[in-house]
Amino acid sequence: MTGSRWLRGLRLSLARLPLGGQTSQEPVHAFRDPWKGDPEQGARLIAGHFCFDRQDYALPKGSWERGPWPGPVREWLHGFSWLRDLRTLGSDRARMTARMLVSDWLAHPPTDPLVGDACVTGSRLASWLSNHEFCLASADLALQKRLMDRMLVEGRTIAALLPLPPQGARGLMAFRGLLAAAMAMPDHTGFMSRYLRYLPAELERLILADGTVIERSPEAQFLVARELAEMSVMFRTAHASVPPFIDRALDRVCPVLRAMRHGDGGLAVFNGANERYSAAVEDVLAQGSRQKLIAPAMPQGKFTRLALGKSLLIVDSGAPAAAGFDHMAHAGTMSFEFSHQRHRLFVNCGSAVVGAWRDAMRCSAAHTVLVADGLSSADFGPDGGMTRRPVTVSCEHQTDGSAHWLDMAHDGYHAPLGAKWTRRLYFGSDGEDFRGQELIDGERNIDFAIRFHIHPDVMVTQDDEDIILQAGGMIWRFRQRGGVVRLESDVYLGRGKRESGQQIIITPLPSPPAQADAVLPDGQSEAMPVASDTPKTAGRVHQSVTWLLERIPE
Repeated sequence: MTGSRWLRGLRLSLARLPLGGQTSQEPVHAFRDPWKGDPEQGARLIAGHFCFDRQDYALPKGSWERGPWPGPVREWLHGFSWLRDLRTLGSDRARMTARMLVSDWLAHPPTDPLVGDACVTGSRLASWLSNHEFCLASADLALQKRLMDRMLVEGRTIAALLPLPPQGARGLMAFRGLLAAAMAMPDHTGFMSRYLRYLPAELERLILADGTVIERSPEAQFLVARELAEMSVMFRTAHASVPPFIDRALDRVCPVLRAMRHGDGGLAVFNGANERYSAAVEDVLAQGSRQKLIAPAMPQGKFTRLALGKSLLIVDSGAPAAAGFDHMAHAGTMSFEFSHQRHRLFVNCGSAVVGAWRDAMRCSAAHTVLVADGLSSADFGPDGGMTRRPVTVSCEHQTDGSAHWLDMAHDGYHAPLGAKWTRRLYFGSDGEDFRGQELIDGERNIDFAIRFHIHPDVMVTQDDEDIILQAGGMIWRFRQRGGVVRLESDVYLGRGKRESGQQIIITPLPSPPAQADAVLPDGQSEAMPVASDTPKTAGRVHQSVTWLLERIPE
């Protein structure tokens, strides 16, 4: 054990020593949880069970250590954020259930390693304080005393664990919990001093210069904005000035969060994100930002957002998040989502938190990308981090104001196949003309599948070689050259449930094809060269497919 780890362990042990008569009977300051809960989940909790990631689990009874709970489920359960679901339900039974579960946890405090997780501890402490008025303020004096004693231990635990190792967005839960301890027990000045000492450095590590969260995920962007907005509410509730570094962080994070929304108000589905409800995203932005700005570009975050007319194109145009921050990353480099007005047409398939679905959703095949030889462009290790990834990802963007051209490439298939994938996109005609060219440069002919996942709300039919998409009373036509196109069934997890959908798949022609003519607007061949303009390298095989999505006039 290194000296720093030994010292950290000693601080943690001292923090958790039994206390005697050191706490007040109730929090000096409490605050009301600013976020709405799920009343359906509240009803389940009253009935003795809960749903997490589409799976049903029984609540613990006297033992919070043992149960058939995967890691993320245990973190959620011990974090007590579900108290807001009972509060939103709002019945007397909900109040008594919440009080009973807090009392049961206090009477049987776990000893497993999760209790030393500063992030879970922070979520638990802040959830107790933010729901204190709902379920704990009227509890008997003995429970109140146990609660306050435990809150002191929890606060000391978090303080002992700072500074945190890389945690990504979830690391802010620890600071929110430390701030809750400082609000509840302001006489213990060490809580606030450590909060103010370590949070600025954590934000500097977490938020890139353009405001993108380092995990490169709309979900992480949402979580960081929500954590910071809640901290701002906590300071204001205590009639204290919000530290300037929190306001500055929100001013950087919120415009990027807005840029990651589609026209329906929900999030784009990249790297562990789901759509979330528009109202939930709007609530966070209303609490966290003073101006309704949208980030014009994300040069460090490496997402490209292009809006023309009533259409929106969002592209993951950068390399996956750095090691240590890649536990949410998917093998979806150069994937895109396309929407028109409030209707999503092309999407990625969503995400899951545990089990086989989590692994499936992280694969390239669950994204609107080219999949080479059935492989993903990245592999993942047992700890969830990437073990193989694209090393070089390039993106060049050109525009004349009325149209956009993107020229992208990555080498994620170089190690297993000796191949490079290039994707060229054209986006014009007020967002109603969207075209692409997919090129594989390899050592041999490679079996590939170009997948276009279609949102479940879109009606899809096939007319000979054309695919017809209908959404919001508008009709779109998809066609391609250079491959074989077909429709297949699909699965979408982007709305927190399993939904059936369809996907367009383009595969190679049965025999080696001549290079396809690019399906491009007149006069645009120079800005977006066709495959025949691509330099030929001796001994290399070049495969190309072009495709077009266009709106059919009414």
